[in-house]
Amino acid sequence: QVQLVESGGGLVQAGGSLRLSCAASGRTFGSSPMAWFRQGPGKEREFVAAISRNGEITYYTDSVKGRFTISRDFAKNTVYLQMNSLKPLDTAVYYCAARSPGTSWAARELDYSYWGQGTQVTVSS
Repeated sequence: QVQLVESGGGLVQAGGSLRLSCAASGRTFGSSPMAWFRQGPGKEREFVAAISRNGEITYYTDSVKGRFTISRDFAKNTVYLQMNSLKPLDTAVYYCAARSPGTSWAARELDYSYWGQGTQVTVSS
């Protein structure tokens, strides 16, 4: 079983930066691909970024490429999402997700078995 707790959300002006953290419990963290999803007001939840089990492969949705960076710290059992050059369209609740151990990274919501409670990011214009 994996439990995920996000933090780091808040209110920021357009062009600013935030770093989200996702602390994972459980011994399988190092074997699980991780991802960030987000759900904006009135929108469906969408994929943002994913990172492979060993942290060597990352993947981003087009709208955040060059602005967001996903990373993981195995010593701290934590995944990060560094968000730079934020735009009002980035306003959403951001969720951390984990796949089952031993699987490959993925971009589909249904591929992820474990979810955090979400953290709100609001970007003002």
